[in-house]
Amino acid sequence: MIKNRPKELTVNGLGVSPGIGIGVVHVRQSGDISVSEHKIPARRVAAEQKRFTDAVKRARRQIGRLRNKAKSMPGTAAEELGYLLDAYDHMLRGSRLVRGVERRIADARINAEAAVQAEFAEISAGFAAMDDAYLAARLDDIREVANRLVRNLTKATVKTPTKFPKGSVVVAEELTPADTALMDPRRVAAIATVLGGAEGHTAIMARALRLPAVLGAPGLLRTAKSGDAIVVDGTAGKIIINPTSATLAAYERKRSERQEAEKRLARLRRLRAVTLDGIEIKLRANVELPIEMSMVSQVGAAGIGLLRSEFMFMNRDDMPSEDEQYRILRDMVDGAGGRSVTIRTLDAGGEKTTAALMEDFGESTSSALGLRGIRVGLKRTDILETQFQAILRAGVRGKVRILLPMVTSVSEVRRVREILTRVARRLKRRGVAIADPLPPLGVMIEVPGAALSADALAQASDFLAVGSNDLTMYTLAIDRSDEQVAHLYDPLHPAVLRLIQFTADAGLRARIPVTICGEMAGDSRYTALLLGLGFRELSMSAMSIPRVKQRLRSIDAGAARRRAGVVMEQMDSGRIATLIDDFNALA
Repeated sequence: MIKNRPKELTVNGLGVSPGIGIGVVHVRQSGDISVSEHKIPARRVAAEQKRFTDAVKRARRQIGRLRNKAKSMPGTAAEELGYLLDAYDHMLRGSRLVRGVERRIADARINAEAAVQAEFAEISAGFAAMDDAYLAARLDDIREVANRLVRNLTKATVKTPTKFPKGSVVVAEELTPADTALMDPRRVAAIATVLGGAEGHTAIMARALRLPAVLGAPGLLRTAKSGDAIVVDGTAGKIIINPTSATLAAYERKRSERQEAEKRLARLRRLRAVTLDGIEIKLRANVELPIEMSMVSQVGAAGIGLLRSEFMFMNRDDMPSEDEQYRILRDMVDGAGGRSVTIRTLDAGGEKTTAALMEDFGESTSSALGLRGIRVGLKRTDILETQFQAILRAGVRGKVRILLPMVTSVSEVRRVREILTRVARRLKRRGVAIADPLPPLGVMIEVPGAALSADALAQASDFLAVGSNDLTMYTLAIDRSDEQVAHLYDPLHPAVLRLIQFTADAGLRARIPVTICGEMAGDSRYTALLLGLGFRELSMSAMSIPRVKQRLRSIDAGAARRRAGVVMEQMDSGRIATLIDDFNALA
């Protein structure tokens, strides 16, 4: 029996992996090490640099051993950990971090440990200026490498337990993806940390292991102590420490109900995504990392509606080669099992910049209104051509489509098509096997200018894809990462809906496919509205597909179309939300 303290305490955080974990707190101590800075004489610089080089070599050996261990990890964790370890190894081979440390030792004549921490602090400050969860996740990876180097330099040992008592809830200031991967879901009930976010690799790893997880919970370690009873609600983002008997019973019921609901949703995997009146809907998955491919199959997705290629460009100072990109894309196309894979070209810039682009173009790449999306590809055609070469080669293995981000004009589409054709001819002359015919070329509708030009873009494109997140942001001039205005972000704003409708109608008039791949697509509250507006392809997080499929199987598309007509006559988002809720309540 779990012993409860008299006082129940609740800590809120970010629910990053759904489910409810009930157990006993096991506090894992932080692996961070505090070091002091001291000057070294000029005659010792070379020796200090060698000491740092030895620490780097040791770190690479450690990563090699972890890579061997990864092969025995449960489920898809092995694949994800392997991918992460590859990224870590790359950072240890002449990255900005390594080069910066070597320079600091020589120029500032300081000890290697302090140089590592100073260089990481400078990198961290640059990332902090771009307030974005995606970039924060990449920073976590650099922090892990920096901490490993410091541990090696100080010869500190940090025990990373892999066997926890059954029913443990691991609580820590922070968990690395490697830490998380080594946890056995049969023994660990959940994880909870002070730091971390939904876009990080730790969160992705937790989802891969199906571990309920709440990250980014301030004050957690001041409240939770080893041996405390604890409940972690990874869906609601709540942590309850020393729950009362009533609270514990309520969450045990919730856990049972969730397990039963998941079983029911799992049965939908083999059922058709079809409305009550027989309209077939394609439900595809958005994918950011290779590990997510297994989930695509588990939920019965109709393919990949959005493969974000940025993951191949992050955590490095250079650009991935054609062969690197080809190997990754080939494996993902193979993993799709004959289902279509829509590959978005590099959507770097704005909040998702890379070290190489920052070096070439400076601050323009970090602006939401600057050099981002297809603008980068047309500025650096070598990057775009390399991507196209890899995509065309991977296209031999299955059905692929190419999606262009941040398009605003027909001329951009025409220039890209010319580049694609030129690349295809070049590969054919070399005798390289490529997709034949060439993959369909589509356009993301993410800015009002593109939506208002949708009729023209539809004539120049093979398909359209609405990115509802960015479209809402640019239409309303709202940055969701800014807490002062985040509450104004509203995808049901009449202006946003009119742009979405205009895009859907443009696709229908041009007789080309139109999909929507933002958060709206994965929210079952909006399924009826999107069907009513004419969308027959929805792309979302793989985890959202079962619930959306369940919802659309209860909808009459004709009735949804009539309700959408009423919605589009409204001028107030509150009234629109009420009409949608009323329609959903009839299901």
